[in-house]
Amino acid sequence: MGLGGMKSAWQRQTKDFGHTKGDQYTSLIFDNRGIGESGKPLMRYSTSSMAQDTMEILDHLGWTDQRSVHVIGISMGGMIAQELALRVPDRIASLSLVSTAAYLYNTVGFFENLRNRVNLFIPRALDIQLANIKRNLYSEKWLAAPDESEYTIQPFPTNGDRFAAAEITKRSDKEGFQRKGFMAQAIAAGWHHKSAAQLKELGDKVGRERIMVVHGSEDRMISFPHAKVLLEGLGGEEGGVTTHLVEGQGHVVPIEMRREFGAWVEDLVGRAERLHAGEE
Repeated sequence: MGLGGMKSAWQRQTKDFGHTKGDQYTSLIFDNRGIGESGKPLMRYSTSSMAQDTMEILDHLGWTDQRSVHVIGISMGGMIAQELALRVPDRIASLSLVSTAAYLYNTVGFFENLRNRVNLFIPRALDIQLANIKRNLYSEKWLAAPDESEYTIQPFPTNGDRFAAAEITKRSDKEGFQRKGFMAQAIAAGWHHKSAAQLKELGDKVGRERIMVVHGSEDRMISFPHAKVLLEGLGGEEGGVTTHLVEGQGHVVPIEMRREFGAWVEDLVGRAERLHAGEE
């Protein structure tokens, strides 16, 4: 998951893959250090150390076979996924890098969102806080559309209303959502850096045909040019990387385009499994 995001933000994907299609897939989600139910040590975090956390979880579960895990990382989670893939490339069956970057060279949107997030810990007008966060994470069209998510009692009027309710619920969790953990994660994302040589190594070792890059053109958190830098370093479409660069979409493509994103993941997983079986 990305900066300040709890594992429950993957609930649509875990329902689709781990439950609806639970006979085909096993899903693993977890809170990164600094958030939710994970530890929140007061120290400098890095995407490399968070990748080590991930690897230790996989080791604990025994998910250590070659080409055995399909890794999906969004935003800061995509940065962690890059580090993980460089550490254990032979374990990676497929690698989906969503709304992420090799490094943050244009940080205006990122730090504007960061400022808005930090303001969550400062008493101020709730509607202003939520409006700023919505703008940086989602497209206006999606926010205004009717809520189509599964519901227990009744749907929210709009997708934006559902997001606001989830955000308020998260910030109400004083143990799971704390400023120290959030800021430590932000430092990790801000210092993440993968050079062109490292991206080439990642593509070579994981296999470009196993990698997918997803980004929305209206992403205000990690702007669209970051996707082009990442793609170029990995070898681009001509090198075999699968791309979904989506016009008009915001930062959180897996939520805005749930069905389409699920189909993209399934296509990549199927191809990776065929490659491992020697069928392609």
